[in-house]
Amino acid sequence: MLRCHRVRCSLRALELAAFSPSPVLPIPCFRAVPGSGIRASLPPIRLWEGHKHITDTWAGTEKTCQTGKISTAEAAAQSHTARDAAVQTEQSKDAVQDFQQEVQVDYIGLLSFLQRVEDAVIKELNKNWKSHAFDGFEVNWTDQDETVLCLHTLSYPEAQDQNLQVTGVSWNATGSVIACSYGRLDDGDWSTEKSCVCTWNLDRRGLNPQHPDLVVDVPSSVMCLAFHPSQPSLIAGGLFSGELVVWDTSRTEDPVIWRTGMTDDTHTDPVYQVHWLPDTRHRNHARLMSVGTDGKILVWREERDGRLALAEGFAIVAQQIPRSTRLKKVAWGQAAVGVTSLSFSPFHAGVFVVGVEGGYCLRCSTSAQGPALPRPRGSVPLRAPAELAFSPHAGPVYSVSCSPFHRNLFLSCGTDGQVHLHSMLQTQPLFALQLSKKYLFCVCWSPVRPLVFAAASGEGEVHLFDLGRSTQKPTVSLKQSVSDCPVYCLEFNTKHTRLLAAGDAAGTVKVWQLSSDFTEQGPREMSHLEQLANEIMD
Repeated sequence: MLRCHRVRCSLRALELAAFSPSPVLPIPCFRAVPGSGIRASLPPIRLWEGHKHITDTWAGTEKTCQTGKISTAEAAAQSHTARDAAVQTEQSKDAVQDFQQEVQVDYIGLLSFLQRVEDAVIKELNKNWKSHAFDGFEVNWTDQDETVLCLHTLSYPEAQDQNLQVTGVSWNATGSVIACSYGRLDDGDWSTEKSCVCTWNLDRRGLNPQHPDLVVDVPSSVMCLAFHPSQPSLIAGGLFSGELVVWDTSRTEDPVIWRTGMTDDTHTDPVYQVHWLPDTRHRNHARLMSVGTDGKILVWREERDGRLALAEGFAIVAQQIPRSTRLKKVAWGQAAVGVTSLSFSPFHAGVFVVGVEGGYCLRCSTSAQGPALPRPRGSVPLRAPAELAFSPHAGPVYSVSCSPFHRNLFLSCGTDGQVHLHSMLQTQPLFALQLSKKYLFCVCWSPVRPLVFAAASGEGEVHLFDLGRSTQKPTVSLKQSVSDCPVYCLEFNTKHTRLLAAGDAAGTVKVWQLSSDFTEQGPREMSHLEQLANEIMD
């Protein structure tokens, strides 16, 4: 096999020779010869470049190899045209002048042109700015994540060994700590059973999902809890015994800082929801509202001696619930009025919605002045807050949620397995969606998407809805557990908006990472929500 060095250089030399004034030199012929040795050489070549005479002599290169007999074939071609593609190291003055003439710019003429078209261009840009031609079109600046993932599965094995369930979940003010309450929501007298509250810091290195950062033992079953909206270490909890307790997680020795105790003002039935209220008189303080199945809605203030004292209160009394001509006649005196859930409107100060065991949702106001009759015992007279009753579910209401994006919309769910979308301006729901054959325990609006909400079912699923896609079925249904145990509670993370926490009857908390479809608001979403709110049921 022949390998001849400097072949490229020789070809270049031959091309130069072809265009030089000297006669064309004969081109030597190379071919491989069978045998054990091959020898190839080139004779001296005389080249002319302008008036310079260059002589170059190349020594041949000798290679040896052992091969078998090689078949050979010879072919020749005569080219009638040639093209020199070499780079010239020296450029003539004429070429430089031609290049400079080509790149010269008439700046005066360009400035004159821009001044002439300036008004027309600005006019068109303003028209494009006001145009709606691209409404609904979103530019995808980042990679889209179309899947919903389970980031963490948290649990406390000792609570699971006692068959305790996760009754509530809450994110703290920074969005990095998740807390859950352990108790029982099914039948049974658990007032004397011990339970606990657990917290995990998801930003901490070495997170152990089965070893909480903090465990607070509680002498009664904890039915609900809520982190303080601005102080990350404060948690309020409602107990089966009717008490309220506030813990400070920064205190490891004795985290209890306030509690109601058992008095005439305390709930006589389990507390099913707690809610922090701003204190209008003291900016650095907050008040706490609680609801229970005894029909009371109580507002508590903190005292220096570690007590929670009753500041004001309300009571849902069957005979004082406003009647509506559009609702079916019911025996109001026999209807259950135990309050199970509560949600404040972010648009109307003092306006809130409650769900009751009789299946009704009630619009209420903290400014109500009418006394609750008959007057319950206690240090503070209770008032009747109900202003309007909405069309009922077929069973107790377990959860209500006011929209953070619309002043009149709220959701409700209950034991009939339905989700109702209501307007506060009419008694009939805007739509009723049959979501589960079993109970629905919780429903919650997204804090960042006006048309998105989540619902927790008794079939062990977390349903995510996007009303922009469908009002008839969930967009995504997430399987919380293999055993199909009920999912009792949900909460979106308002700081890290892609996180959703869900707690179930098996004693586990799952932290779901939502896809971008559920966290990025569309340009027409608010107008779509407004259209839903304006629909009127016949």
